[in-house]
Amino acid sequence: MLRTFRQLLHKQTSRTARTVWLPQCTCHISTTTIQFTSTTGSSANIPNFQGQSYNAMDNPRVLITGGLGQLGQGLAKVLRKKYGKDNIILTDIIKAPKHILESGPYMFADILDAKNLQQIIVNQQIDWVIHFSALLSAIGEMDVPLAIKVNIEGVHNILELSKQYHLRVFVPSTIGAFGPDSPRNPTPDLTIQRPRTIYGVSKVHGELLGEYYYYRFGVDFRSLRFPGVISADTMPGGGTTDYAVQIFHDAIESGKHLCYLRPDSRLPMMYIDDCLRGLVEMMEAPEHQLKLRTYNLAAMSFTPEELAEEIRKHVPHFEIEYRPDGRQEIADSWPQVFDDSGSRSDWGWDHEYDLSKMVKLMFDLIMGQPRTQLKL
Repeated sequence: MLRTFRQLLHKQTSRTARTVWLPQCTCHISTTTIQFTSTTGSSANIPNFQGQSYNAMDNPRVLITGGLGQLGQGLAKVLRKKYGKDNIILTDIIKAPKHILESGPYMFADILDAKNLQQIIVNQQIDWVIHFSALLSAIGEMDVPLAIKVNIEGVHNILELSKQYHLRVFVPSTIGAFGPDSPRNPTPDLTIQRPRTIYGVSKVHGELLGEYYYYRFGVDFRSLRFPGVISADTMPGGGTTDYAVQIFHDAIESGKHLCYLRPDSRLPMMYIDDCLRGLVEMMEAPEHQLKLRTYNLAAMSFTPEELAEEIRKHVPHFEIEYRPDGRQEIADSWPQVFDDSGSRSDWGWDHEYDLSKMVKLMFDLIMGQPRTQLKL
C-alpha cells in the first residue's frame, strides 16, 4: 500500500500542472489550474516564500473580496491612501453604489468561482489578497450548507490561488473561533477552541488550513482574530455582537433599545479604525517578526449594561430592555476578554480607542459631525 501511495504521489508531483474540477454549487461552476511541486527530502516542512517581499517603497496590488461589507469599504479607503487608488481592487457579488464606483476599481468576484478569481489575479497583477467574504455567526446558523460553501470552499479557492501565484493572503478570524470549553477570561492565542457555530467551525478550519499552507507550501498566510467591530459607516450585518452598533442608532432615533443579550454579557469589542489599522500593520510586518500565523487582536471588553451607562452620558434618558434570544447561547460560548499580548510583543500592536472615546466618536459620526482622521 505504501508503495502504491508513493507511485501515485510521484505521478502527481511529476506534472507541472493539472486541471481540478471544483465541487458543484449554487454559484458559478469553475475550474482552476493548480501547480504541483516536488516535496522530496526535508524541504517539505520548510516555508519557501517565492512572492515579492514588502518594504516601505512598494505599492502592492491588493484584491479585497467581500468588499461591500463592514470592513471592506473602510479598508479600501485606507489602502488607497497608502498605496494608490488604482492599486486596490474592491470586489463583491452585488452592484456597487455610485460612490463606490467613483472611489476606485470595483469588480464582480464570486469566491466560489476559482476561474473568475484566477482571471482577476492574473489580469490585475495582484500581490495581496484580503479575503473578507463570509457569512457571519447568526446568519450562518440559518443556512449551514451555504455557510459551508462560502466560508470553507471560498477559503480553499483563495489559498490554492495564493499558492499558485505566490500571494500574501489575509483571512480574518474571530472571537467566534472559540467555544464553551475555551478559557474565557482571558482567552490566549493558543488554547482549546472547539466552537459550536458553523461560523466558528469554518474560521478554525481557515486558521488551520492557512497554517498548513504556510508550512507545506510556503504561502504567506496571515490572520487576526477580530472581536466585535463597531462602526458608524455600515449597518449591522448578522453578527452576535451587532447590538453594539444598533444601540447607537436606536439611542438617537428613539431613545430606546431592545437588546437580545443579557445585561452582563461581556464580549471583546473594537472600534473599526483600530481594526483596520491592526490589519494593515500585520500585513506590513516583516516575516521574521511573526511567531504565529494567527493572532488575537483586542482593544476593550464591555457588557450591554456598561455600554448603556456610557451612552447615557450623551443621551441621559436612554432606556434599554433585555430580551435574550438564540444569540445569547452563542455569546455565552465566546471569550469575555481577549489576551492579545502576542500581537503587542511580536509586531507592536496597540489600540487607540477605549469605551468612552469610541462612544463619543460614534455619536459624532452618526449625527453628522466631522470624522476624526484615521491615523496610520
